[in-house]
Amino acid sequence: MRENYLGAAIKGLLVGGTMLVPGVSGGSMAMVLGIYDRLIGAVSSFGRDKKRNFLFLAAFGAGALCGMAAFARPVLFLLKAYPLPVSYFFLGAVAGGIPLMIKKSRVSRFSWRLPAYVLLGGALVWLLSRLPQHMFSLPWRGGAQSGTAGILWGFALAAAGAVAAVALVLPGISVSYLFLMMGLYDTLMEALTRLYLPFLLPLGIGLLAGILATARLLETALRKYSQQT
Repeated sequence: MRENYLGAAIKGLLVGGTMLVPGVSGGSMAMVLGIYDRLIGAVSSFGRDKKRNFLFLAAFGAGALCGMAAFARPVLFLLKAYPLPVSYFFLGAVAGGIPLMIKKSRVSRFSWRLPAYVLLGGALVWLLSRLPQHMFSLPWRGGAQSGTAGILWGFALAAAGAVAAVALVLPGISVSYLFLMMGLYDTLMEALTRLYLPFLLPLGIGLLAGILATARLLETALRKYSQQT
């Protein structure tokens, strides 16, 4: 089947822009846009068709990065100027994708186990939201640290990226909210608006490593246990 790389880039742009809002899940938005399964498959089965998967991920990733860079300032402005309307708009967009998720799960009849899986997923999100505030933040103000402190700072950012990768892969978990809980959201938004690479590179490396580690497990779960997942 012919790959629509332009469509992947446009959807990446939308996912990248909206996932900057705390509470909005990039995974859920990707599912609403109908690109979620393709993303997980491209990452977890990358070696089966390297060229096609690489071009697809490159198109989506480029779109997502452009979306994050382009929408960082407008999203910050709208959230500060109109916090409730903007938050409810994105909440409605995600809620509108719930019927699609139910359809994808192929639930044919009700089982008492289904609410248990919903509660389990809710508990996971709650536990992630209870991470200590500023867990990964370091005393950085406007520039990268030097020497040993700079190395530790880079490793801390990579670790934060690996943790946040779970929120990127799993629908329903907001990566921005997770960054907020870790005390990195404001610094991330500032780094995006300034394209400050000493901050973004280690964070991105951690995100990539976390996604690669999580995607294959999630693809297996979605294939074998679609309703539960």
